[in-house]
Amino acid sequence: ASFYTAGRGTVKPQSGFNANNDAEVLFKAMKGLGTDEASILQLLTARSNAQRQQIKAAYKTLHGKDLVSDLKSELTGKFETLIVALMEPPTLYDAKLLRNATEGMGTSEHVLIEILASRTPSEIQNIIQTYKNEYGHNLEDDVTGDTTGHFKRMLVILLQASRQQGVQEGSIQSDAKALFDAGEKKFGTDEEQFITILGNRSAEHLRRVFAEYMKMSGFQIEESINRETSGNLKEVLLAVVKCARSVPAYFAECLYKSMKGAGTDDNTLIRIMVSRSEIDMLDIRAEFRRMFATSLNKMIKGDSSGDYCKTLLLLCGGDDA
Repeated sequence: ASFYTAGRGTVKPQSGFNANNDAEVLFKAMKGLGTDEASILQLLTARSNAQRQQIKAAYKTLHGKDLVSDLKSELTGKFETLIVALMEPPTLYDAKLLRNATEGMGTSEHVLIEILASRTPSEIQNIIQTYKNEYGHNLEDDVTGDTTGHFKRMLVILLQASRQQGVQEGSIQSDAKALFDAGEKKFGTDEEQFITILGNRSAEHLRRVFAEYMKMSGFQIEESINRETSGNLKEVLLAVVKCARSVPAYFAECLYKSMKGAGTDDNTLIRIMVSRSEIDMLDIRAEFRRMFATSLNKMIKGDSSGDYCKTLLLLCGGDDA
C-alpha cells in the first residue's frame, strides 16, 4: 500500500475507457502529413498509466506496430521525452532512470538520491525486481560500483527497503541524543550514526526524533547536516530528512530548484511531473504554493513553451493562484 491515500494525483483513470478507440485516435493523429500533437497530449494526460499500457497493446493488435516507436518517430525534443516517459510503466520508468544514472561516464547522483530517498519500501522492492528482469543486473551492484564511502553506505541502506514500522517510543530520546552526540556536540562528525538512524527509522518516528533534536540542540536537523557534512552524503541525508518530514514538500522543492534562475533542468521537471502525476501532485502543488509564494502552474508557464508546456500543465492539473 502506498504511504499516501490514493487519489492525490491529478491524473485519473478515464471512466468509459475504450483502448481500441484511443488507439485509433492516436493512429489518425500520426497518419499522413503532419502530426496532430494536441490530440496526442490531450488523450494521454487524460488516461492513467495502466490505461496507456492497454492502449499500447490495442495499437499493436490493430496496427501491428509499436505505439511508442511511432510516437518517437513523429515527435521531437522535450515534448517527445515527456510523452515517451508517460508511456513507461512507473516501476520500469524508475528502473530505467536508475540504469541511466549509473551507466556511462559519471553517475547522476541526484537521480539516485531523489528516487531512493522518496520511494516507499514496496516501491523500492519492485524497482529492484524490475531492474533485474530488464537488465539482468543487481541494482545494488550497479549503485555500489559507481559510488563510494558514506554516501554509498547510505544508498545501500535505502536499497534494503527495510525501514522499521511505526514509532519506537523508547528510542526517540536516545536517537536524538545519538545524532546530537555524533554531530553538533563533537569535533568531526560520526556519519555512521546519521546513516543508521536516518536510514532505518520510519518517517513518523524520525519526525518525533527531529522535534526532540531541536529541543536538545537548538537546531533543525537540516541545519546540522548542512554544517557537518558535505557533497553527496549531505545531499542524500537532506533528501531523506525532507522526505521523512513530507514527500510532497520534498518534490515541491526539487521542482522549484529545477526551474528557478537561468535555464531549466528539464530532466528533473519531466521526471517528477510524470512520476508523481498519479500519486501526490495535488499535495505537491499545495506545498509549492505554501513554500514559494507562487504556483507550480505559473512557474511551468514561465519556464516552458509549446506542446511541452501544455502537457506539463495538464499533468499539473490546475493553478493555485
